Amino acid sequence: MSSAAPPVPVTVVGLGADGWAGLTAGARSALASAEVLIGGPRQLDLLPHADCAGLRVAWPSPLRPAVPKLMAEHAGRRIAVLASGDPMFYGIGRALSEELGPEALRVHPHPSSVSYACARLGWPVEDTEVVTVVGRPVARLAAALHEGRRVLVLSAGAATPDEIAALLRERGFGPSRMRVLEQLGSEHEDAYEGTAQDWAHEPGDPLNVVAVECRRDPAAGVPRLGATPGLPDAAYEHDGQLTKRHVRAATLCALAPAPGELLWDIGGGSGSIGIEWMRTHPSCRAVAIERVPERAGRITRNAAALGVPALRVVVGAAPAALEGLPAPDAVFIGGGLTAPGLLDAAWAALAPGGRLVVNTVTLESEAVLGERHRRHGGDLVKLAVSHAVPVGGFTGWRQAMPVTQWSVTKPARDTEPALDTEPARDTKTQGEAE
Repeated sequence: MSSAAPPVPVTVVGLGADGWAGLTAGARSALASAEVLIGGPRQLDLLPHADCAGLRVAWPSPLRPAVPKLMAEHAGRRIAVLASGDPMFYGIGRALSEELGPEALRVHPHPSSVSYACARLGWPVEDTEVVTVVGRPVARLAAALHEGRRVLVLSAGAATPDEIAALLRERGFGPSRMRVLEQLGSEHEDAYEGTAQDWAHEPGDPLNVVAVECRRDPAAGVPRLGATPGLPDAAYEHDGQLTKRHVRAATLCALAPAPGELLWDIGGGSGSIGIEWMRTHPSCRAVAIERVPERAGRITRNAAALGVPALRVVVGAAPAALEGLPAPDAVFIGGGLTAPGLLDAAWAALAPGGRLVVNTVTLESEAVLGERHRRHGGDLVKLAVSHAVPVGGFTGWRQAMPVTQWSVTKPARDTEPALDTEPARDTKTQGEAE
């Protein structure tokens, strides 16, 4: 934590669109006794001056860096922070808990916009996926689009419904039903609806939630995307530097992503490994390292199109480009394996229990993997995939280039010395290791 917890607990009060009238007696008492009231201008305006006499402080922009400064500035005073709905659900409560510690907070939650929306729609909350685009790209919604799913989008403003409709059309979900619910919980509550394909509503109230019932149009020409690794190759923009579908699925299986983990995808190519790592869970993170700027741009576009725009892209050649990156839970190397020091740098970056997966197609790189397998163990496998193709009037098998894959988990104690000698440098990038 960057600052010590204040001696006086900070009160965090969730407000609905109904303002003061919708608060519990405990929440009202906390606000009335506060010496400092911190919140957004809209939230502060909902409090009656006669009942809340404390100093009013509006959050500056950007908000997150201002948290420690304001808490330190008013330390020792009774502080009340205002939040929209439930402060611990995509709200300021998270930042305050991380900064001050949960023991320094007294939280008075209010029903969230999700609870209100599900109540109006008759949707079970536990079966409804929630995506926030507040301060985040609308492209995040793409990862949640599956036939028949119900999704609530926490809107960033009046323009968000139009942006959602455009994304749904682009991703082949034009028939999806959209309902915009405005000012939930207030006397001005309103709603309107339509399909993404025919969306023609003018922007309405900026305080809204968008409900989407996903309906896919098979005739739209957009590949159907499943929830597991191994998306169709056609889902990616690429120049041939793409880990192909079946090898990609096997690679993600060996990497074994878990919620919250970070992957280094070295030799990003088209970004498919990092992208599908992040699609396994919303909290998974990835850094793609790619030395060719044109391909780096392609990775960024693919990540946005497939719903994980937060994928970080680093332009540069490994191992030098690895310097300063956050420590990974897993590393994938898809090419350039024999670049001096690359494998040692990746191995050193992993903490005990971290996983390393390497794919290669060349004899020189295969020799390196054989040596590392002898020293560190793990699994060394050869993946061979064949596709049925026309042979005259008949059908035969065409085999893709076999891929040698080494996967290993770093032990609690790694006493092996670094490998000082490497074969001649292999300058291939990820897409050639397929």
